[in-house]
Amino acid sequence: MDFTLPARTEHFRARIAHFVENEILPVEANRDAWDEHGNIAHDWLEPLREKARSEGLWCLQLKPETGGQGLDKVGMAVCYEEMNRSIFGPVVFNSAAPDDGNMMILEQVGTPEQKERWLAPIVKGDVRSAFVMTEPHPGGGSDPGMMITTAKKQGDRYVIRGRKWFITGAAEADHFILMARTSDDPRRGLTAFLHHRDDPGWHIDRRIPIMGPEEHGGHCELVYEDMELPADRIIMEEGRGLKITQMRLGPARLTHCMRWLGLAKRCTEIAQEYATNRHGFGVRLSDRESIQIKMGDLAMGIEMGRLLVMKAAWALDQGSFARKEVSMAKIHVANLLHRAADVAIQINGARGYSQDTVLEWIYRYARQARLVDGADEVHQMVLNRHLGEEGRSFWTWPTQSD
Repeated sequence: MDFTLPARTEHFRARIAHFVENEILPVEANRDAWDEHGNIAHDWLEPLREKARSEGLWCLQLKPETGGQGLDKVGMAVCYEEMNRSIFGPVVFNSAAPDDGNMMILEQVGTPEQKERWLAPIVKGDVRSAFVMTEPHPGGGSDPGMMITTAKKQGDRYVIRGRKWFITGAAEADHFILMARTSDDPRRGLTAFLHHRDDPGWHIDRRIPIMGPEEHGGHCELVYEDMELPADRIIMEEGRGLKITQMRLGPARLTHCMRWLGLAKRCTEIAQEYATNRHGFGVRLSDRESIQIKMGDLAMGIEMGRLLVMKAAWALDQGSFARKEVSMAKIHVANLLHRAADVAIQINGARGYSQDTVLEWIYRYARQARLVDGADEVHQMVLNRHLGEEGRSFWTWPTQSD
């Protein structure tokens, strides 16, 4: 097994690290650069995005012909981890959710016309996007088979009715990928549609208040009241919506993990700095065995997360859906991020609980990690299903052919 990185990947990682250190972290440290929702304000964001574009660090995850650098999933894992050393990092490089996943799925399955109209403006950074799937009870959440938003075909158009909620980025999005039910077929019953903010027949009912900081555009509840869309708004074809969710959400879950590893490492960085310089009762904190045990355990947990993410990224690059690998990474890294923030706050004491560092921001943000893109328990059930089907083969290593 070869854990060395291609020189090109390491080159991008090093340049991103330099950019984050010298361009983004100074902005993050300036509270004037924050908006009211705990994210980077747009007038501070745009100059950073323009600089990232000019340095060739923009949309690394996309193909060159789309406007990116063609990094594979392993390369993305290395670079996304480095980007999220700052809480503002991913959005600067146009690698933040939900735009990240939406761009990758449109690049993969969109028609040339759809790519020109719906994908290119997101790639350029001219518009934001949202993925509209989750519904309030009794609709679909982690189980898209429960979806009750309908798209009824009437002539050459589809009439969409339903309610969605916790739709990330919706308040600032212009382009939307909407999942709706077109039949009761368990496998071919869902269809993915594209719609614009200005299309009539829908509205944002509310921006849902949450306990943590928010992405640009928040998390919103959307109502569709007889929205009419032409057939050319369908992605792939009618009935392929479940396939699209599978293609989009697996890699999207893993990109979350890539970014969360960067935040977990930032927590250890802040904790180490404080423990090295803080003395109490005649002893430096970093010399206390209790602190060393906490930090050593955290370092090990982060490395375990990196290995899980890398294995899943490698499997995706080999053409696998990597369902087991992504689920294991999602469970471990989501819990790791929460633990890293908690340990760092404990070491920093009152300073960690204050807004003098970003630890409290990360702590509030981290709690959602165990819920978004499938709760821990859903992924644990996925793993148990694979274990039941595969038995001892669950742990088989892939082998090279002779």
